[in-house]
Amino acid sequence: MPVHRVVRQVTGESTGQVLPPVGTSARDGPRTASADFLRDGIYELRVSLGGVHHRILYFFHDAIAAVVSHGLVKERAVPPKEIDRAVERKKRFEANPARHTYEEA
Repeated sequence: MPVHRVVRQVTGESTGQVLPPVGTSARDGPRTASADFLRDGIYELRVSLGGVHHRILYFFHDAIAAVVSHGLVKERAVPPKEIDRAVERKKRFEANPARHTYEEA
């Protein structure tokens, strides 16, 4: 699923309203996003909107792309079952990248 659909599904907002444009910093606007490594090749992108903490879990495909696993809303730490879900999706992607690649029609 393309990242703009995941962002809309998780936050109800468009990508441009949630994520700062590449090359900008927090001082360039009110949007804030940060990322962190979780485990097993899985990262989280943290975005807060209106006091709600959204998380988008993703991994890297070589040096080619970041692949979005899924998103969730969380209060504290990302639950281990959500990381496990992302790890399983990473394994499925790595087994057949072409099958899991989105292309605009």
